[in-house]
Amino acid sequence: MHRRTFIAGTLATAAMAPQAASAQAIAFDPTPQLVRIKKNYQVGELLILPRSYYLYFVTAPGQAMRYGVGVGKAGLEFTGSAVIQVKKEWPTWRPTDEMIEREPETYKRFIGNTEAQPGGPDNPLGARALYLFQNGKDTYFRIHGTTAPKSIGRSVSNGCIRMLNEHVMDLYQRVPIGTRVTVL
Repeated sequence: MHRRTFIAGTLATAAMAPQAASAQAIAFDPTPQLVRIKKNYQVGELLILPRSYYLYFVTAPGQAMRYGVGVGKAGLEFTGSAVIQVKKEWPTWRPTDEMIEREPETYKRFIGNTEAQPGGPDNPLGARALYLFQNGKDTYFRIHGTTAPKSIGRSVSNGCIRMLNEHVMDLYQRVPIGTRVTVL
């Protein structure tokens, strides 16, 4: 190797290092972690940023626990504010009429009946569910666990906010009924 080639290669590598480091810094990580946020959010509030696939639980002024989430497909996303008015462990599940209408083949076992899938490890809502209400009415959107961990960090649901089961179990213990949720 010639000295000139070595120096050029070293300089090119050094020039790329900051770009590689910044790419790693913005990589999606669903692991719950304490992070800093703007101080104008209320302690106890939940913020969801669907484009970055994170849910933030504000724990102190300027501080939040951040969790990775999966969100709704394009056109099915929930946005706005809601309140958690119901919490359930191992909830039952039934697709909404809109889900059945959009995908009748997928949900054919639910057509023409009121059947619901019992709670348990095979239930799409996973281990816990937080039910979102607006003006006292169920929105049919939930923050819940999932049986599809690879969906975290993606836009694949019918509008609900999905979390890994162990993460939603942690959040479930932290948030009371009446918690305000804002999806930006």
